[in-house]
Amino acid sequence: MTVIELPVKGDAKPPIASKGSIVAALDVGSTKFSCLIGEVVSQNRRTADGKEASALRVLGFGCQASRGTRNGAIVDLDQAERAIRLAVDAAEKMAKRTITSVYVNVAGGRPQSNSYSASVATETGQVTPRDIETATRSALAQGHQPGRRTLHTAPAQYNLDDARGITEPAGMFGTTLTAEVNVVSAEPAALRNLALVIERCHLSVADYVVAPYAAARSVLAEDEIKLGVTLLDMGGATTGVASFHDGHLVFADVIPVGGMHITHDIARGLSTTIAHAERMKTLWGSAMSTVVDDRETVAVPLLGERGVDTIYHAPKSMLTGIIRPRLEEILEMVRERLDRASFAKLAGSRVVLTGGGSELTGVREIAAQWLNRQIRLGAPLPVAGMPEAARSPAFATVYGLLNYALRPDIHHAAGVARQAMKDAEAGYLRRVGKWIADSF
Repeated sequence: MTVIELPVKGDAKPPIASKGSIVAALDVGSTKFSCLIGEVVSQNRRTADGKEASALRVLGFGCQASRGTRNGAIVDLDQAERAIRLAVDAAEKMAKRTITSVYVNVAGGRPQSNSYSASVATETGQVTPRDIETATRSALAQGHQPGRRTLHTAPAQYNLDDARGITEPAGMFGTTLTAEVNVVSAEPAALRNLALVIERCHLSVADYVVAPYAAARSVLAEDEIKLGVTLLDMGGATTGVASFHDGHLVFADVIPVGGMHITHDIARGLSTTIAHAERMKTLWGSAMSTVVDDRETVAVPLLGERGVDTIYHAPKSMLTGIIRPRLEEILEMVRERLDRASFAKLAGSRVVLTGGGSELTGVREIAAQWLNRQIRLGAPLPVAGMPEAARSPAFATVYGLLNYALRPDIHHAAGVARQAMKDAEAGYLRRVGKWIADSF
């Protein structure tokens, strides 16, 4: 993703991981905790700007069933700590390396995506980098909401007088420049709890990445991000949405409904255990009915009963009849969120499905009907050393986190806040100087 670069004195350059360094990613999901450890290696070629191209090689992988989380948020520190320790230990043993920090995804804390705009009059009638900086900084300053922490900032577009949708206004003639930016934020308490449980595992948080954006970093092609695309990360208890336009993240959201809700619907509807409901969904579940569904049956052990006489056979159509309404509910919520978001309309008509929920039979066809867009299924792009057991869409987020660790974004919001602090300190020093001059 291209991010806003503000030439503020003291701002850091994009912190690209150096060759030979070790990076680690931790996916704190609602069904599993996954940890990947990778090493930055050279690709023995140069990029377009003359720099040495780098890539990742996976050294270690660990995965554990998640515990102590609900809808992407930590609800039991002790259980979550034990599960994270097991996942990280397995990855460290495989990699034969010890890690001290991890990049972690954020699905809880009610992530929100809001758009802001600010206009400035150009100084000379021709747009200069200083005009762009002033307009962008003014727009970003509006994104600091009390009680929320900014995770990502990205430009959506620029407008120059009546001309809209400009991607690079520098050098163009006009009198009024308007910058429109997108800011993704989350509640700080959820982030603190996430950091607390990770620190109890003797690790630190290198950075937070909202879950659907992390998944997009491993699944989407560069051309898709430039042309416009929306990614749906269909997880266990949440469904993440991330829209891109012209190389920028223009919308992100997380809906607290996912594949586990389908599993629970099957367990309630067929009076069976949650474990068997998950097995039925995985083996025979489908969102699309067929003409033979009424004739084919599936074995359903009754909840709390014992013995072979307590197993009855339900028609497969009953299973489909439970799965499809919940899936349609999820897609309807996604459609409503996309319709309400102004910038999401810039993402075009292409949608990529990923996450464990996207592997359900028929989900692609149902999504095409409800969203009325072109649909494709996405899996993590190949990475050297990628373990065979972690090549499915269910691991898109942890691979995206590792990719983010290689090329993290710039924290522009931090730069804006730092500049505001400098301005405040300068004002304080001026007031002190004036008080001294007036007094003596």
